[in-house]
Amino acid sequence: MPTLRQLEYLVTIADTGSFALAARVARVSQPTLSQQVRALEDRLGARLLERSASGAMLTPVGRTIVATARRMLSDASDIVALAAGASNSLAGILRLGTTPTLGPYLLSPIIAELHRMAPNLRLHVREGIPDEQMLELSRGDIDVMLGPLPMSGDDLTIEPLFREPLHLVAALDHPIDSAAEAPPEALAGTPLLTLDPRHHLARQAAEIAERYGMTVAPDYYGTSLDSLHQMVASGLGLALLPGLYLRSDVGGLAGLKILSVQNWRAHRSIAIAWRRQSPMSAAFRLIADHVQGCARQLLA
Repeated sequence: MPTLRQLEYLVTIADTGSFALAARVARVSQPTLSQQVRALEDRLGARLLERSASGAMLTPVGRTIVATARRMLSDASDIVALAAGASNSLAGILRLGTTPTLGPYLLSPIIAELHRMAPNLRLHVREGIPDEQMLELSRGDIDVMLGPLPMSGDDLTIEPLFREPLHLVAALDHPIDSAAEAPPEALAGTPLLTLDPRHHLARQAAEIAERYGMTVAPDYYGTSLDSLHQMVASGLGLALLPGLYLRSDVGGLAGLKILSVQNWRAHRSIAIAWRRQSPMSAAFRLIADHVQGCARQLLA
């Protein structure tokens, strides 16, 4: 029978497209990885990879086997987690994925409270692009994900937690007065700064820009909310910033003002997701409850 290690090597090659990169990710020598994958092919009696000087590509049967291997590796990870938490379901290491537009401004107080309630629970927080993290969650690279909707996956439990307002901000000397509601037409032609388009927040910003006749500034994609903050404060344009960021100590309103626009109701919905068959559902629901309570308190 194939070993889990051999399947792990095959999946890593599929993800990287390269024996050299896969060996680096798996932290083994390239000859060892190559020998194990060759042994897997011999054991199965099928060619799983097309090898070339430029890298490696899955054969049709290889693609099918990799899809099954991902589920097997995810199940094996869940078995380890189940055994680790057999005496206490709130123990062990949980790999939590989140977006950089949320995690840094919400998780600190939540993690401190969780540690008080479940001192044997450890959270390994990984920030990334939401769509990419959904794939990581499905294949078992992370255990739970906190981020904006939409989320989808037939194998996932998805729990909506709260709605976070999105505010339109400008530099302090911007001509639109923040003390009175501005008519929507006052925004027409105004440049709107956004993040990398792969972020949900950037897509929402593009929709709002179109609705109000603003122009998305393509040459000024921010790398973080902080970079958007700084560019807006310098007068480059307006931006859409989440309420939790503006209320946080590391974010805030320094150099900014919130514009009041007639009928402005922009928000985003935040949810938590985990694999439906995970044995750690109790821990995930505890995290969900604390995220929800903390966020609502911060936004009240």
